[in-house]
Amino acid sequence: MKYTKNNIQKKRIELSSDKIRRHAKISLFLYKYILIISIAMIVAVLGLGTGFVRGILKTTPSITKESVHSKGYITTIYDNKGTQIKTLSNHDSNRIYIPLSEIPQNLQNAFIAIEDERFYNHNGIDLYGIIRAAFLGIKNKSLSQGGSTLTQQLIKNNVLGIQPEKTTIERIERKIKEQSLALDLEKIASKQYILEEYLNAINLGGGTLGVQTASQKYFNKDVSDLTLSECAVLASITKNPTKYNPITRPNNNASRRLIVLQNMLDQHYITKEEYREAVNDDVYTRIQKNANNPSNDIRPNSYFEDALIIQVVQDLKDQLGYDETKAYNAIYSGGLKIYSTQDSKIQKIAEQVTNDSSNYPSGTKVSLTYTLSVKDVNGTDITYSENNVLEYMKKHKLGKSLIFSSTKKAKEITQKFKQSIKKNGATIVGESVSTSIQPQVSVTIMNQSTGAVEALIGGRGTKDTNLSLNRATSTTRQPGSTFKIVSTFLPALDHNHMTLASVYDDAPYKYLDSNQTVHNYYSGYRGYSTIRDAITDSMNIVAAKTMADVTPKISYEYLTKLGFSTIVSSRTASNGKSYTDINQSLSLGGLTYGVTNLELTNAFASIANGGTYHKPSLYTKVVDQNGNVLLKNSSTKQRVMKKSTAFLLTDAMKDVITKGTGTAARLSCGMTAAGKSGTTSDNYDFWFSGYTPYHTASVWMGYDRNTSFESNDLHKRIWSKIMNQIVKAKKEKKISFQQPSNIVQAKVCKKSGKLAIAGVCNHDPRGSMVITEYFEKGTVPTQTCDTHVSIELCKKSGYPATKYCPKKGRKKKVYIVRSKNSIGITADTPYLLPKKYQEYICGVHDKHKKKK
Repeated sequence: MKYTKNNIQKKRIELSSDKIRRHAKISLFLYKYILIISIAMIVAVLGLGTGFVRGILKTTPSITKESVHSKGYITTIYDNKGTQIKTLSNHDSNRIYIPLSEIPQNLQNAFIAIEDERFYNHNGIDLYGIIRAAFLGIKNKSLSQGGSTLTQQLIKNNVLGIQPEKTTIERIERKIKEQSLALDLEKIASKQYILEEYLNAINLGGGTLGVQTASQKYFNKDVSDLTLSECAVLASITKNPTKYNPITRPNNNASRRLIVLQNMLDQHYITKEEYREAVNDDVYTRIQKNANNPSNDIRPNSYFEDALIIQVVQDLKDQLGYDETKAYNAIYSGGLKIYSTQDSKIQKIAEQVTNDSSNYPSGTKVSLTYTLSVKDVNGTDITYSENNVLEYMKKHKLGKSLIFSSTKKAKEITQKFKQSIKKNGATIVGESVSTSIQPQVSVTIMNQSTGAVEALIGGRGTKDTNLSLNRATSTTRQPGSTFKIVSTFLPALDHNHMTLASVYDDAPYKYLDSNQTVHNYYSGYRGYSTIRDAITDSMNIVAAKTMADVTPKISYEYLTKLGFSTIVSSRTASNGKSYTDINQSLSLGGLTYGVTNLELTNAFASIANGGTYHKPSLYTKVVDQNGNVLLKNSSTKQRVMKKSTAFLLTDAMKDVITKGTGTAARLSCGMTAAGKSGTTSDNYDFWFSGYTPYHTASVWMGYDRNTSFESNDLHKRIWSKIMNQIVKAKKEKKISFQQPSNIVQAKVCKKSGKLAIAGVCNHDPRGSMVITEYFEKGTVPTQTCDTHVSIELCKKSGYPATKYCPKKGRKKKVYIVRSKNSIGITADTPYLLPKKYQEYICGVHDKHKKKK
């Protein structure tokens, strides 16, 4: 039999009407008694008593058609002073209701085929589906195998609403109510009514509720215009809107889309020809280009608000047992009050500074994002992207990068590319050209004493959409030398009992685990240098040598405690090769994926907070429309380093700003500050992370598409401008960082890190090498300097004097002695003890010339 859309649908409706009419009473009777018996068995096993079920049914609300209709309650977001800063509403911004008559039959069938294939035959609950889910649950030792019909899902989302599901009892209670109400709803509402309400209520990822909003977000078109392939994409999302989001997880969605299409073919909703055409459609290229087009005129969320919504959704899932659909429904239609940690004054300062074009390199550029949809001479749909434009540019010697001096120049190139496609006989179907200003920026500002995020900047330029790319929270970038502090010097002081005076030889060096040469950003080598020197002047070789002593394993343990989630412990690539970040290059921030601005800022905040870590929070509490507190973000503290370690690192990073690599970040307001700069070796990423006694902030500057450029310290100046204005706006008292009681001072030689020898270490030819350094009690060195040596030369022979040489006229000299393992020429080389002085003594007054 040949299946067509008309006879398929006719057959479905006839079958549904006939079966429902003939078996309604019998089915309802059987379903209710099977339900009661099943529940009774579960309850008996759990020892809950038969009154449990009756109690649940008594508290189950009555059902009406109106009660399942999607409702919208405005959610309000407040700043940390209680001032309203944003409202969220599914009616105005997140759900567009559309009647079933305007929803394509393919879309209706796609949801039915994947979610509830017996939708037209059951009376609200699917006994076969329940048995199958129970069997799979027992087999897989999991209770999350589904079994809910579309009717039950509609009731769960639109009738029962926001309820906790943390315990097994609460989940069973919820399921009993769902099934009972599903049976009642099917008696008073048609399948078409139920399906219409379901398709307008379902969460389809990225904060979209309902198929119309999702269609506009992912395809920039009305739902009535969706193709079969696009219908299958939307139906694939609902199982887990985060996991199957077609923008952020296209591979996951593509795999499930094939299942949807196969189910539609098996259930005779589509023909084999339609199946093949849909499978071969390059739908995800279109999605990537269309997803960021705005679908309404409401002011898009700020980057802070985007991050806040994502955190609340995650906490609703983790703490109250919500699934993602229910969590987003609560936020966009639950009438919640979300009390955020945003400080509106600080947020405004950050926005003003980062959007000031004078704070960026001259000749600001733009990057191109492009889509061209055509039909070729054979009628085949083809989609071109900016990567095709780049190939065209290279072929015709028009350029080698998608970075342009202006939007006008970018559009000129796309016009040439489009004309070349049209010359081949293609018909233009659609075109999208967009540019984003470059270089970009991200900023995170935190109150280190509480872990509260008080401002976020996820990019500069116009923000057109909600939940778009957030460079502060979701983009990972290589951290450069900022990472030395947290990966290397922190565990060196805290775990390995090193000190700021510990010395390493800045000399030619290769990683022990890869034999790769380590380079400093400056030319030459500085010889023996302290850890304080290495922090102040960002010395790569000293950091790498320190990591060798700390070990990458210990470093990784500290980074994990500091909250970094993107460090790769182990990964196997498609070629079978294993990768890990747990190696010596951790010392310089050489990571597989990089870090987010938020996590790097929070790690520095832990140092600023005296070694106490707080999980970063964007809200204090979430209250439902009845005043009940759903979530409370109580600040959980964890000590991740000693107070003394935090103080020592802070003191060294003060030097970074006053006389090291971060002088451009110095504050003019007089507030004390500490921080660390970072630049990747290819000049793709520029960082400054630092803090005052009140706030911690990180600034990143770079191109979205890795492009080498010179920051000219502008990223440091952005940090300085923001922090200066915060001090002024918040009227912060100028105070110093608190010094722990177990910190002491001692005079040491900076060439050995050991106690200075009077008359020797202070007589280095370059000047005194004696410094006063801070130490944790118990770590002050007890040995004296063994790097400097002092010798007396006989006036007559010029060689080391012996007891036979006259004391008069002897010349005293101080030299450096290097370790036998040291290699290469360094700044210490001219001051090394000459070899002749090591081998010979005065031969004029002693018969033995050569030393024994």
